[in-house]
Amino acid sequence: MLQRPDQLDKVEQYRRREARKKASVEARLKAAIQSQLDGVRTGLSQLHNALNDVKDIQQSLIDVNKDWRQSINTIENLKDVKDAVVQHSQLAAAVENLKNIFSVPEIVRETHDLIERGELLQAHRKLMDLECSRDNLMYEQYRMDSKNTHDMNLIHTYFGDMQKLSEELAKQLWMVVQRSLVTVRRDPTLLVSVVRIIEREEKIDRRMLDRKKQTGFIPPGRPKKWKEKMFNILERTVSTRIEGTQADTRESDKMWLVRHLEIIRKYVLDDLLVAKTLLDQCFPPHYDIFNRLLNMYHQALATRMQELAAEDLEANEIVSLLTWVLNTYNSAEMMGNSELSPEVDVNSLDPLISQSVVEQLLSKYMSTLTSNIIGWLRKALETDKKDWIKETEPEADQDGYYQTTLPAIVFQMFEQNLQVAAQINEDLKTKVLLLCLQQMNSFLTRYKDEAQLYKEDHLKNRQYPQCYVQYMIAVINNCQTFKESIISLKRKYLKIEMEDALSISHANMDATLDIIAKEGCSSLLDEVFMDLEPHLSELMTKKWLMGSNAVGTICVTVEDYFNDFARIKKPYKKTMTLEAHRRVVVEYIRAIMLKRISFKNAEERKEGAEKMIKEAEQFRFLFKKLASGSGEDTEGLCDIIEAIAEVIKLTDPSLLYLEVSTLVSKYPDIRDDHIAALLTVRGDASRDMKQTIIETLDQGPSQPNPNYVPIFKEITVPTLTVPKLLK
Repeated sequence: MLQRPDQLDKVEQYRRREARKKASVEARLKAAIQSQLDGVRTGLSQLHNALNDVKDIQQSLIDVNKDWRQSINTIENLKDVKDAVVQHSQLAAAVENLKNIFSVPEIVRETHDLIERGELLQAHRKLMDLECSRDNLMYEQYRMDSKNTHDMNLIHTYFGDMQKLSEELAKQLWMVVQRSLVTVRRDPTLLVSVVRIIEREEKIDRRMLDRKKQTGFIPPGRPKKWKEKMFNILERTVSTRIEGTQADTRESDKMWLVRHLEIIRKYVLDDLLVAKTLLDQCFPPHYDIFNRLLNMYHQALATRMQELAAEDLEANEIVSLLTWVLNTYNSAEMMGNSELSPEVDVNSLDPLISQSVVEQLLSKYMSTLTSNIIGWLRKALETDKKDWIKETEPEADQDGYYQTTLPAIVFQMFEQNLQVAAQINEDLKTKVLLLCLQQMNSFLTRYKDEAQLYKEDHLKNRQYPQCYVQYMIAVINNCQTFKESIISLKRKYLKIEMEDALSISHANMDATLDIIAKEGCSSLLDEVFMDLEPHLSELMTKKWLMGSNAVGTICVTVEDYFNDFARIKKPYKKTMTLEAHRRVVVEYIRAIMLKRISFKNAEERKEGAEKMIKEAEQFRFLFKKLASGSGEDTEGLCDIIEAIAEVIKLTDPSLLYLEVSTLVSKYPDIRDDHIAALLTVRGDASRDMKQTIIETLDQGPSQPNPNYVPIFKEITVPTLTVPKLLK
């Protein structure tokens, strides 16, 4: 405070300020001490007063104890008064119930009559009066002497008939409860009366239990728990109703399960609608009767469905059960019915059977279905094979194409199983489709083998079967039908994202069908050419040159066969026409290369060549007619015959090389032996000339036409054998 000289002037001021602070502190200390002293003085005074009071109380207790000891003998003398009071209480209760006690037998009879007449409320009222009288008497007896069982039994025996009445009344109540869904429609008042009686008993039960907590006494037969018994009876009734809907067995009716499930659906829906609209109004809200019944039905159904799932079900029965459990139960036909909402929420219902059981059933179904499909396909093929040997032609479709019922039977079977699987879920539908296509693949292999055996059996005896050609046409057409049906089935039942997984399988089936059709077409053409063989053997012979009409007969025969072949469907008919055309030309050229004839002079060569050109024109006309509408150019094959004819027709041998080279340039697969055979048929080419032409052609460049389909490679030229040379 004193840091500078000028502050010395304020020393007196600082001294006075500090003096004031000191005086203030001392005053506060004095006041505090005085207050503490006053409090201590008051506390001491109160302690002195409390001590005096304790002494007074102690003296009073001594006096009370002294008086109590002096009055013990007096209390013992009042025991008779106490007994009189208890006896008076009992007598008062007896007097109060005297009228009821003496009239018990009469009330019992009246109550019995009321029960028999169905007046349940009045009967219960009298029963309650009887029970009240008995319970009051027994309670008073219990209060007087709880260990006196003799008097208790005496009262209980006297009111013994009352217990029988209670049981009889309960029996009537339970009968009404069992038929509650019927009673509520015909006489809802009766059901309401039953509920009122049960409610009365519940209140009495509660009152008696409360008294037991207070006194330890409870009348015999209490608590009755009639509300609990009512729900137990309802539960048993629901279970019996569900189980009792099975009217048939598998032995008596193949559709027993479908019928059983449909009856369950109808009964459960009807019962729940009645419970919601009528029964709910007959019970107090706290009973929550509709939801209680809903849970009972759900549990009973779950139990029944599990029992059915555990049975040895057939494939169609498994589908019926799963369809009902997974779809029908939650659909608008049952729990999803609009009249049951909003009380029933299908999304909150537990599954009737567990997922593991569903998987087991589906696994069993797929296993059974696999065996069934294999059996069905085998049976269908056996049936179709029997048709192949019939003496009547196969049926034709609306376009006139021959067919058998095999594709329709097979794909109808597939369709039915897929429709059934679709009722359960998409996953099963896909699995069934994959199974069908997998078995179809195996089936087509067997179909191919059977068609081959059919052909081989026919070759052993061409007169049998009588309609071999027609049924082979039907087999070929079936291949196209199978193709179309497979595509249709996939389009209808297969998801787009699954198509890639089946592309290989589909390609295999298409390939197998093409092989069957190709072999069928080939066997039919074999049939044609077996008939043509005698006429083909006449070609390029002396007889042919002299005017044989072999080609005319060939054309007529081919056309006749193709009248039947017109019933082959277009993709295969087109292929078959081209193949027949090619084979006719090949056989004609083969006849040339067989060197059956060697023209002696130019006149014969001209005559033979012109005949060849004419016959080529006949072939061209025939196959153009047969291929009408196919859009295929079939003239190129006959051009080969004409080109060969031009070589034979040539009159100037010096130009022979040029003509042959032109032929080779057009048809590059022609070989040296073909040229040698052709020159041999001409008859005027020496060995040296042949050798020169062949060698010269071998040296020349070859520029084949990219669109040319080789034909000469199929034709072999016979070589001279030793006997021929000696001859």
